[in-house]
Amino acid sequence: MRWPLLLFGLIGCASGPRIPTAASVDLDRFMGDWYVLAHIPAGLEKNAYAAIESYALNEDGTIATTYTFREGSFDGEQKTYYPKGFVRNTETNAEWRMQFVWPIKAEYLINYVDDDYTQTIIGRSALDYLWIMARTPTIPQAEYDKLVARAADLGYDTSKIRKVPQQPER
Repeated sequence: MRWPLLLFGLIGCASGPRIPTAASVDLDRFMGDWYVLAHIPAGLEKNAYAAIESYALNEDGTIATTYTFREGSFDGEQKTYYPKGFVRNTETNAEWRMQFVWPIKAEYLINYVDDDYTQTIIGRSALDYLWIMARTPTIPQAEYDKLVARAADLGYDTSKIRKVPQQPER
């Protein structure tokens, strides 16, 4: 077992969100691939390149998740993780728990998703991890800046945000 995964799980057991979440998330529209454009990284992803988070809704309501990235460069070793998502607040579908290691479920909050389901911000109440994601590997700088400003409004220290190198779509 890798310590960063265990650490991520252990510190993510808050009882409820202390930062705002999206008012409503349509799970079917949220499913699919999201490119990680930037993050306040967990230990396992500090040198991530070409990171993609993929979601698929299971029949039992859980979320099959695949997180892939290259370690240290676009040619680096591919890392793949398969946490399982659990929707905790079914009224909004914006409050999840992610289970990397049984039985620990880490807080995972959809703080923002745009109307077209093309950009999202995922975070945690502890303000220790953050993921800014989009359906495409790049977005215009002005849109990226707006997402970072949203993260700042939520209370995140934006100086800790790392842009994740992505390769343009081919």
